[in-house]
Amino acid sequence: MTQRRILVTAALPYANGDIHIGHLVEYIQTDIWVRFQKLRGQECRFFCADDTHGTAIMIRARQEGRSEEALIADVREKHIADFTGFHIEFDNYGSTNSEQNRKVCHEIWSALRDAGLVHEKEVTQLFDVQENTFLADRFVKGTCPKCKAPDQYGDNCDKCGSTYTPADLTDPISTLSNTTPEVRTANHLFVRIEDLHPFLEEWTQSGQHLQTEVANYLKGHFLGDPLRDWDISRPAPYFGFEIPDSPGNFWYVWFDAPIGYIASTLEWCEKTGADFDRWWRNPETEVHHFIGKDITYFHTLFWPAMLKTAGFNLPERVHIHGFLTVDGEKMSKSKGTFVKAATYLNHLDPACLRYYYASKLGPRLDDLDLNLEEFIQKVNSDLVGKVVNLASRSAKFVADTGLSDSYPDDGGLFEYAASRSETIAAAYEVCDFNGAMREVLALADRANKYWDDQKPWELKKDESRQAELQEICTIALNLFRQIIVYLTPVLPQLSEQTGELLNDPVTNWEQAQTPLTGTLVNKFQHLFKRIEEKQVQAMTDEAKAEAEATATEAAASEWNDTGDALTQEPMSAECTIDDFVKVDLRVARIVAANSVPEADKLLQLTLSLGGEERRNVFAGIKSAYNPEELVGRLVICCANLKPRKMRFGTSEGMVLASGPGGKDVFLLTPDEGAVPGQRVH
Repeated sequence: MTQRRILVTAALPYANGDIHIGHLVEYIQTDIWVRFQKLRGQECRFFCADDTHGTAIMIRARQEGRSEEALIADVREKHIADFTGFHIEFDNYGSTNSEQNRKVCHEIWSALRDAGLVHEKEVTQLFDVQENTFLADRFVKGTCPKCKAPDQYGDNCDKCGSTYTPADLTDPISTLSNTTPEVRTANHLFVRIEDLHPFLEEWTQSGQHLQTEVANYLKGHFLGDPLRDWDISRPAPYFGFEIPDSPGNFWYVWFDAPIGYIASTLEWCEKTGADFDRWWRNPETEVHHFIGKDITYFHTLFWPAMLKTAGFNLPERVHIHGFLTVDGEKMSKSKGTFVKAATYLNHLDPACLRYYYASKLGPRLDDLDLNLEEFIQKVNSDLVGKVVNLASRSAKFVADTGLSDSYPDDGGLFEYAASRSETIAAAYEVCDFNGAMREVLALADRANKYWDDQKPWELKKDESRQAELQEICTIALNLFRQIIVYLTPVLPQLSEQTGELLNDPVTNWEQAQTPLTGTLVNKFQHLFKRIEEKQVQAMTDEAKAEAEATATEAAASEWNDTGDALTQEPMSAECTIDDFVKVDLRVARIVAANSVPEADKLLQLTLSLGGEERRNVFAGIKSAYNPEELVGRLVICCANLKPRKMRFGTSEGMVLASGPGGKDVFLLTPDEGAVPGQRVH
């Protein structure tokens, strides 16, 4: 078999947040596929990086009072720890804020310029006045202009699939400040990919590079019309790479993010001495991208157009998966099902999630549901009950004698399992992990039936039948080992433990074709624990607590609930309820308001308590309010305050306000629906 050279990437995680179990669908899927290829003897390399540029990074760094570089370095460390915890192994994990990425960006940009695909035009764009920045698509939400679905992002609708600009949204809101953005204009650079329409039609519709439903989606939504120009730049302020021939403009994050795949490869080549062109400019190299369906547009139209123009290898295949739901619903912070990778690892073995995802992942774009009850049952039944128990029950009987010197007659069990090798491999190859797991578990069922039929626990009692017992255990452990070879891409740690148990590391797929004989069997060490329901509950409880703490912190930041005001003016001594009810607080309407010329701080207010009941009140709010803007406003007044004679007249009550004074005075106003005369309780 000719060795294949395969370059694999997973979508770059954004350096503005933690890895969660939804993200892990993709990274586990990709890692399984890469491990499978390496186990089959292919020359396969896995590259990824942090996606580090854009408005969100800039804003967060500003809010946290540190540089963007410090922020992305901190997030990178956490991302790598999360991936390591789930046994996800990259050949190189880079950053889009690297010099390698800057270099490749320049190269591809020059190719686009030389091809005459770049032009400039004025763009109407949404601008967040409060944050002083133009808004990228992902930082605007509103109502879809096509299907009217609410709460959609500024580039495409996840309900109807339409694409548009943020300015097209109905009732747009900035997600950075929760304010309504302004419309402003700026010059942007565009790439005219319509010039590559024939190539893109051929590439997407060839049947080789995309799932059928993806190819049909592109044909129905985009390729039937002229392809719109791609807005490739953003004006300052922006965290990213400044465009060398357009000062003050920066490459949009979606330009340099996929280039990060190439840059991460370049970084690896510089470290290892590998030939870069062999990986990205050689038609014998297969490039495979793994992505979620939400970024299909960028990876199947813009990205191939960039690669084609710059002379890099085109993707052999773009593997696209669906989204994760938990118990049939979107991940929910309030329900504790929005679980960070680190939170999961505090409670559960990563192998459990790797296996569960593998048992659910198919070659199509279907969403994957993590049913927590089924998760417990499936892991305990399949991995503990059918796979690991096969080893734990048999290894103890041959810990002293080891495996038989020759493989006994097993009625064709090993030979049959060996014959399923290519069927299982074919399922792995097309990302039908669900199909592969079904095949493997069927083999486990056959092996367990053999074990139960032989009743080795009875042979143990008969000294004259110990050789027979050794043969049965040799068969059982070899069937177990076959299963583990087939499961190695999914469960690398269990595979490593199996190698230690049987003194023969699992290093290649072909080991499933030849029985292991004559080796010592080490003392059985615990391989896998059952999942307890209380562990899953503890995980979701922690996730819920984290979400609540984050929400409280965010609210305090957003609402300025610092506690400074309470520190500056501590609370008074306690009063009794009898003291409190003596104060008659009423809703009142200001029906007249006038300045008091002789007083710097006072306004004269006429309050209506309903009907003919009026109060004349002098209030020290002159520096904060103009008299004309107060007329008609509802306020809260102390209606039974003893009148106080002043040199301007008699004040017959008091309006309630907060604040330290001066311009920082804030009248208390009841909610809509309150009417003058109502008592405040």
